[in-house]
Amino acid sequence: MTVHLINAIDHLKKGILAVATVVEENLLKAVRALETRDHKLARNIIEGDDEVDRLEVALEEDCLKTLALHQPVAIDLRYIVAILKINNDLERIGDLAVNIAQRAEYLNAREKVDIGFDYREMARKAERMVEKSLDALVHMDTALAREVCAADDEVDEMNRLMLERVQEAIRQDPEGMDRYLQYLLVARHLERVGDHATNIAEDVIYMVEGEIVRHRVALD
Repeated sequence: MTVHLINAIDHLKKGILAVATVVEENLLKAVRALETRDHKLARNIIEGDDEVDRLEVALEEDCLKTLALHQPVAIDLRYIVAILKINNDLERIGDLAVNIAQRAEYLNAREKVDIGFDYREMARKAERMVEKSLDALVHMDTALAREVCAADDEVDEMNRLMLERVQEAIRQDPEGMDRYLQYLLVARHLERVGDHATNIAEDVIYMVEGEIVRHRVALD
């Protein structure tokens, strides 16, 4: 590997971590805005989405430039391809954080309803998946990446349970349907966060081992 390619890849590493830092913080804040009914915090996340988009586009351009200029092979090529894909997943998580903030903004302006479901626990699990997938990326840790993949089933099950609770809540209190559906959307957004964290983990496995693990029924 040439010195120029080493420097270019180091620049990409810093770029993906910059995107990850902003996205992870926005996700945490979006859930906090919902928990604390903080309208201002929710609005800040919604209005700050442009920063994530800007970072995502800049990193994609840097990846494409590195591919064109240095024509990397083997693990270096896999690394850059993985960074491109992870960059896209992080941008989508950023969008989902905005979606959650929008749900928070809507719910915070209305009387609170009891959904009978601890969505905060679901949020913690999804947030932890994102955190671990990024740790796996930083440390090139495939064992940690596989832990993220295994955790996705738990978040999916919580999303299914949320649907059942919302259906029951609407039967009991039809007038609160709009608010219950907003909570259901929050659960759906969190489930999608878990999916994107899983994608990142799978890309880390591909990056390190050259193994594509998508669509497998189970991971070793």
